[in-house]
Amino acid sequence: MASIWQYANPRKFIQTTDRVLPWIAGAALVALIVGLVWGFFFTPEDYRQGSTVKIIYLHVPSALMAINGWIMMLAASLIWIVRRHHVSALAARAAAPVGATMTVIALVTGAIWGQPMWGTWWAWDPRLTSFLILFLFYLGYMALWAAIENDDTAADLTSVLCLVGSVFAVLSRYAVNFWNQGLHQGASLSLDKEENVADVFYFPLLLCIAGFVLLFIALVFLRTQTEIRARRMRALLVRERLG
Repeated sequence: MASIWQYANPRKFIQTTDRVLPWIAGAALVALIVGLVWGFFFTPEDYRQGSTVKIIYLHVPSALMAINGWIMMLAASLIWIVRRHHVSALAARAAAPVGATMTVIALVTGAIWGQPMWGTWWAWDPRLTSFLILFLFYLGYMALWAAIENDDTAADLTSVLCLVGSVFAVLSRYAVNFWNQGLHQGASLSLDKEENVADVFYFPLLLCIAGFVLLFIALVFLRTQTEIRARRMRALLVRERLG
């Protein structure tokens, strides 16, 4: 555990992420290009959904990262509350815009798929509603950070908000299991092989998910570095004013 906490040192975090960031970004780019090209151009149409089934290569990975992005923020917020490591608080702050963007992609692609399948762009389905609320929590989280000048106070309050919003992250993932009613279909990926999409869609989807995961990590690393440097700049400005 001691080796893990060394990355709470901002300088160590920047040095390490500087080394791995190009590799992660490169792997994300390759996985996304191969997965999306394979999925959109080299897979057949579904016998029920037609070509609209191919929206899963954007919708499923973005929805997955929207939920897991908030869970990552929750973990970082808990570390801040318990250990008071500033890098963890800044990592949570850095992840919020990325997670919010993933949520928007998931909502928009879901609407594009839902219109021809359900005959409507939107339905107050349990999963859709909880997902929309999750997006509002993302916006509230970012607004709270921006509204408070003291970084430590902002980290404390946003951590509490993150704990509350985690309820909707869980609901977004498991709403189909909690409520039998609703238009939204079950999971596209499952430990139960019978519930998975067909293999012809499954393998490019896995590549797209890997690409989105790596992209999320790369963006969070990059934005965390930016937050650390911005914090340093603010500290230097304060010293100059006091000096």
